[in-house]
Amino acid sequence: MSSAFRNGGLLHRDPNRTALFSSSRSSSPLPMYNRPSERYAADRTAESLEGQNDEALEGLSAKVKLLKNITIGIGNEVRDSTKMLNGMNDTFGETGSLLGGTMKKMQRMARRQGGQWCMWMVFLGIVMTVFFWTWLLRRCVECYAIAVEKR
Repeated sequence: MSSAFRNGGLLHRDPNRTALFSSSRSSSPLPMYNRPSERYAADRTAESLEGQNDEALEGLSAKVKLLKNITIGIGNEVRDSTKMLNGMNDTFGETGSLLGGTMKKMQRMARRQGGQWCMWMVFLGIVMTVFFWTWLLRRCVECYAIAVEKR
């Protein structure tokens, strides 16, 4: 980005540009380049354009570097997510086989018991229903007694 004048020409990073904008303009067939003030103005314009190009190039380089870092971050995240999903897949597979084994054992147990476990469940349901209605009736009687006392 830094540029300096040397012997009436521009000093740039690229030697071809230096040769292009050097003082060889004095032999130009165009009259505007034969005058020193016009040559100085042309050199200043070229230097200004070169500076703008360098600034734009640095801005683009920074954006490319940022995109590269973002892409690397996305790649790392995808890699980590893939490892985690593979681990979850293995865990779910193990859990599925464990649950499948448990269900087979429960089916075997149900076949051995026959219909007896069903009778126990019906008995338990009847007992729970009787307790619930007794509790509800007792509570209603207590509420009724409190209401009568308040009158």
